[in-house]
Amino acid sequence: MMTKKSLSASRAPLILFLCQMITALEVPLDSKLLEELSQPPTITQQSPKDYIVDPRENIVIQCEAKGKPPPSFSWTRNGTHFDIDKDARVTMKPNSGTLVINIMNGGKAEAYEGVYQCTARNERGAAISNNIVIRPSRSPLWTKEKPEPKQVQEGDSLVLHCRPPIGLPPPIIFWMDNSFQRLPQSERVSQGLNGDLYFSNVRPEDTREDYICYARFNHTQTIQQKQPISVKVFSMDSMNETIAANLSDSDFYGAKSVTERRPNLLTPAGSTSTKVELRGNTLLLECIAGGVPTPVIRWIKEGGELPANRTFFENFKKTLKIIDVSEADAGNYKCVARNVLGSVHHTITVTVKAAPYWITAPRNLVLSPGEDGTLICRANGNPKPNINWLANGVTIAIAPVDPSRKVDGDTIMFSDVQERSSAVYQCNASNEYGYLLANAFVNILAESPRILTLPNTLYQVIANHPALLDCSYFGSPKPEIKWFKGVKGNNLHGDAYVFHDNGTLEIPVAQKDSTGTYTCIASNKLGKEENEVQLEVKDPTMIIKQPEYKIIQRSGQVSFECTIKHDPTLLPTVTWLKDNSELPDDERLIVGKENLTILNVTDKDDGTYTCVANTTLDSVSASAVLTIVAPSPTPAIIYAHPNPPFDLELTGHLERSIQLSWIPGDDNNSPITNFVIEYEDVMHEPGVWHYQTEVPGTQTTAQLKLSPYVNYSFRVVAVNEIGRSQPSEPSEQYLTKAANPDENPSGIQGIGSEPDNLVITWEPLKGFQSNGPGLQYKVSWRQKDADDEWTSVIVANVSKYIVSGTPTFVPYEIKVQSLNDLGYAPEPSEVIGHSGEDLPMVAPNNVQVHVINSTLAKVHWDPVPLKTVRGHLQGYRIYYWKVQSLSQRSRRHVEKKILTFNGNRTHGMLPGLEPYSSYRLNVRVVNGKGEGPASPDKIFKTPEGVPSAPSFLKITDPMLDSLTLEWGLPTYPNGILTTYILKFQPINSTHELGPLVEIRIPANETSLILRNLNYSTRYKFYFYAQTSVGSGSQITEEAVTIMDEAMASRQVDIATQGWFIGLMCAVALLILILLIVCFIRRNKGGKYPVKEKEDAHADPEIQPMKEDDGTFGEYSDAEDHKPLKKGSRTPSDRTVKKEDSDDSLVDYGEGVNGQFNEDGSFIGQYSGKKEKEPAEGNESSEAPSPVNAMNSFV
Repeated sequence: MMTKKSLSASRAPLILFLCQMITALEVPLDSKLLEELSQPPTITQQSPKDYIVDPRENIVIQCEAKGKPPPSFSWTRNGTHFDIDKDARVTMKPNSGTLVINIMNGGKAEAYEGVYQCTARNERGAAISNNIVIRPSRSPLWTKEKPEPKQVQEGDSLVLHCRPPIGLPPPIIFWMDNSFQRLPQSERVSQGLNGDLYFSNVRPEDTREDYICYARFNHTQTIQQKQPISVKVFSMDSMNETIAANLSDSDFYGAKSVTERRPNLLTPAGSTSTKVELRGNTLLLECIAGGVPTPVIRWIKEGGELPANRTFFENFKKTLKIIDVSEADAGNYKCVARNVLGSVHHTITVTVKAAPYWITAPRNLVLSPGEDGTLICRANGNPKPNINWLANGVTIAIAPVDPSRKVDGDTIMFSDVQERSSAVYQCNASNEYGYLLANAFVNILAESPRILTLPNTLYQVIANHPALLDCSYFGSPKPEIKWFKGVKGNNLHGDAYVFHDNGTLEIPVAQKDSTGTYTCIASNKLGKEENEVQLEVKDPTMIIKQPEYKIIQRSGQVSFECTIKHDPTLLPTVTWLKDNSELPDDERLIVGKENLTILNVTDKDDGTYTCVANTTLDSVSASAVLTIVAPSPTPAIIYAHPNPPFDLELTGHLERSIQLSWIPGDDNNSPITNFVIEYEDVMHEPGVWHYQTEVPGTQTTAQLKLSPYVNYSFRVVAVNEIGRSQPSEPSEQYLTKAANPDENPSGIQGIGSEPDNLVITWEPLKGFQSNGPGLQYKVSWRQKDADDEWTSVIVANVSKYIVSGTPTFVPYEIKVQSLNDLGYAPEPSEVIGHSGEDLPMVAPNNVQVHVINSTLAKVHWDPVPLKTVRGHLQGYRIYYWKVQSLSQRSRRHVEKKILTFNGNRTHGMLPGLEPYSSYRLNVRVVNGKGEGPASPDKIFKTPEGVPSAPSFLKITDPMLDSLTLEWGLPTYPNGILTTYILKFQPINSTHELGPLVEIRIPANETSLILRNLNYSTRYKFYFYAQTSVGSGSQITEEAVTIMDEAMASRQVDIATQGWFIGLMCAVALLILILLIVCFIRRNKGGKYPVKEKEDAHADPEIQPMKEDDGTFGEYSDAEDHKPLKKGSRTPSDRTVKKEDSDDSLVDYGEGVNGQFNEDGSFIGQYSGKKEKEPAEGNESSEAPSPVNAMNSFV
């Protein structure tokens, strides 16, 4: 037994050496750092070991690697060099080792089958990929055969063999019928793992001629089909004797009637079998049995249990599936098939073998010249794998000799390495079931320390929680890390800190005094570097008023409180949950700042309500249960506020505590939940009651903490679900003894009101905080960093003291201590204040203006020295104003504008400038007192911009063929006007726009006579100005030329003739009669004679043509529902009067959206007139008729 505890002499030095090497350095994953350091190659991406490719697509064999300098790539095929330059179909991607083999243009994938290996090499070593076996996918055809029909007696077992062609990878098997519907499977009929279809017993309904086995080859996306198999099931009960006598023994598998029979195994054969599975794979064991009734399968493992979380049953429990197999799963598995007549079993002996798997894979080493290190490669498997080492892809036995290297089995030891020792080592672990290959480089570097953590990183944690301060580093040799707190702090050590190997400092329990600056220093023999980080420790978030259990009647109202206390620098969010889910979307639930109220409660409101307070650093929650009860039966129980407690008694008198007891009043049918105790300070604040504490409703005594020198009187308030009682009668008074103050004033500040003073203020103590008579304050101050003694003064009944004769804006240390006739309070903490500010002394220098565009400029300036600010620097202020417009050359009232930029800024943007203008500006520094002197005025000019719209556009003097246009200059030219642009186009009576005409007008013109226009035509005008920069905003107007007087007079004369008036009356009467006839016929289901109307007024554009002879056809449904064509013609004289009919289609223009039914009735509403956008002259436009021109004025 002792030998097991001892070490052989040859192994002891090795173990000692390994223990010394655990500090080997790794290169951090910092991209900037990696770019600077030399590094041997590392394989980052490669194709899988067994790579099955689609023979129809190009073959892509991946090999990507990184290194410094970037590596070059080469390949071997079947163990020999693969010269890709000699094969036109093979190319290598740029800056990559990935091969692309082009087989889509006549190549064959089979020609490139083989074993490929990639090598990535640079001056520091060579890394190799796995052996990548390339095989094209195969989907061979089914061998031609005609399956024999199966004839079987009802109740017998049946196996339909699939025997699919051998493909690569193996196909997926399924059974379907001629309609491509999957055959239903059950405990009686199911598919085996080999693809065969098993019938435990057949039934007459299994008779069919289309049992078809399909094989799907996923890589090539093809499906192969076997010839259909015919199955006929005979039932002896339905056979007559003649048919039965003519059947030979070979026609079916037995001629006995259907009877129950014991189970028999259809697969596997025999009573025992074996199965070998690899570790990590999925184990599939199958048992399919025949029998009547259908047997049930059960699985057991002899001498053990089936693994609970990895065992699954499939195919109606005929298949046992165990995932992620391990050596512990080896053993005997028994399947038992059972029905009412008996059982049969089969035992499968499972052996678990294992391809190699890693125990310790070799890891990259970064060493400094002269250091020692190790590479360890440990793997396991069944059988145990062999370990072989390679150096730069070459077996280490024949690799170049390195005196610093020593190989001992699965370990390579390095001692006193030099830069020439850099290399990439490969570990190959292999057995009969596979292999593992790992690359690990040894990189010899000499680098001074570098800290990778960003400087001044801020860490925030909650008090009493761990704090982890990062100090990521790199260096070779490995740097030593030390931590310090504060600028002149000592080296941190001791149990209060944990120092991690990666440089991280851990403070297991951070406290408020842990807040501060921490410095990390990394050093080795080549140098050192340091970095500062900041730690802030925050107060934890607490729920000081938690929601409480509630019992509420239906239709009542309930409120849950949730008052939180949190660190003032954190912003909390409070959310409410119901039964750990979001609140339902119900307006009866009202979420307040510190409460949740539910109105008109119902039974569905019953549950647990949780208040969750979250900050960016922590989260707390509290819950309460709401119980909904039915309303009380009549006569209703009266629930009311409790009666006040009585008989208050003080006992146990001590200097700082006393016991109060009382007798509760009647709870008025609602149990008392708690008692609130209040106190009155008769000496300092008579008549004012303060909250002292509260206790549960089951408690009638309370131990109360007291303060010195307070004349106490107590009272108690009872609380139930209904509300609070009236306060009890006050207790007897109790005066506590005086004592030194326990606390000092808060809110201490030091701010100067004048350049030569310091005003010290504080929040005075309240009366009961004085702890005794004669409350005073000791105010102390001294100039910071001046080694002065404290100057003190004692004052009373004030909360402010002014120190005069101070230098301007100097920091002071200040403290205020309370005292009374019995002594001083504890030593107060110090605060920093400043004496008074004065106006800044100097103006910013080197003011520069960069004009960005016509409305925006950027101003730069040099910051003033901080000592000249003479106060808290609040920022810089820019005064700027417009001197004049460069286009109008006229000065106007100067309106100065001001922009303030907070903080120590050196630039700012001036928006909203006017184009083409001259500006002045100056810059001043600002502190709490005011502004400093202005810098010299800086003049700058803005470039031209686009002008605003002309101030007006008037159109006067309309004539038959001309109009006069007058306009005003743009209100804001924003530059020198170069031209005016006038665009116009006619508008016809249907509001369609005609061709667009453009005219350019000199900038010095203010009017224009537009000639050669059409008479009685409406025109639309678009007018805008231009500068050299571009076009400005446009102004639009419309105007109409006048009509011809002769035509107008003729039209008027005709309208006043008697014969014309009579004719119009006759026409109106005829239309009225036609409308009456139409109405009568329509009500009787008759058809409006559309065809006759159309034949009378034939229009070739709207009448359909018969396809066979070209004649005009009848209206069809397809035509009825087409809108009127936009190009439909109007009568040739275009003189239809608007007064003729209010329903005339003329007023609605071309392209009207109305439609006609077969009976001529109008479908839909008339579409209104719409004004169209300006067209560019691509539509035809005719001169309108005089009548239509007149209508345009209506």
